[in-house]
Amino acid sequence: MTQTALNLITTAPGHVVLAAAGKTVLRPGGRAATEQLCQWAAFKRGKTVLELGAGLGNSAIALAKRYNVQIVGIEKDPDRVAIAQAKARAAGLDHQVRFIQGNIFQLEAISTSFDYVMTEAILTMQTSAGKAKILAGVRDRLKVGGKFLSHELLARDHLESLHQNLTQVMRVNATPLTALDWIDTFNQAGLTVTKQQTGAMRLLDPVQVLRDEGVIHTVQMAWNILTQPVIRDRILMMRRVFTQHQQDLGYIALCAVREL
Repeated sequence: MTQTALNLITTAPGHVVLAAAGKTVLRPGGRAATEQLCQWAAFKRGKTVLELGAGLGNSAIALAKRYNVQIVGIEKDPDRVAIAQAKARAAGLDHQVRFIQGNIFQLEAISTSFDYVMTEAILTMQTSAGKAKILAGVRDRLKVGGKFLSHELLARDHLESLHQNLTQVMRVNATPLTALDWIDTFNQAGLTVTKQQTGAMRLLDPVQVLRDEGVIHTVQMAWNILTQPVIRDRILMMRRVFTQHQQDLGYIALCAVREL
């Protein structure tokens, strides 16, 4: 990583810092929560999925391989779109997985309706108005009876200090909600929550990292943190806040349906 890139890390959003360290699973509840979403989805062959914040395409490609679904991934960064599409071609899935550059606040630009919409750790980073805007777009992109699958940060207590401290270390407007508030926010957008699961948020817990990343990626991540002080300082700041709020902070996985 160049010195310029390292300098940018000091102000970059938390998920960018973690990715720079080598973390590939950037989900509050880890792979286990994602697996729960997939079980609730009960994906069927040939059905259509819209993934918000597709990143480098890893999740979309994995879903296509596993369930033989048709996936469109929307991603704001054009460089990431290009990388993701190249990965899909390399996997022989470019007929099945497509990535487009777009804004999750402008889902009306997508004319297609989908059987499923999926996103992880994106809604948390928005204001109340931002959450409502995205969810309204999600509802409009879902077919009637379609499922929205979401996996986010859960606030249990001390909401004001939790918001302030997360925003400070993550460099984004991190605003987790209580379980009841998440459900109410979904309901107001016309999405009826049918299933939910909550648990501890252990994004930077060593055992959870090893479980999510595997031995090789965990070792690479540890090396990057040890040898790159800028990354190390940012991640240690995040870990201190996560530890400080370990009783206040968790994850929530939600399955909601568009009924009308």
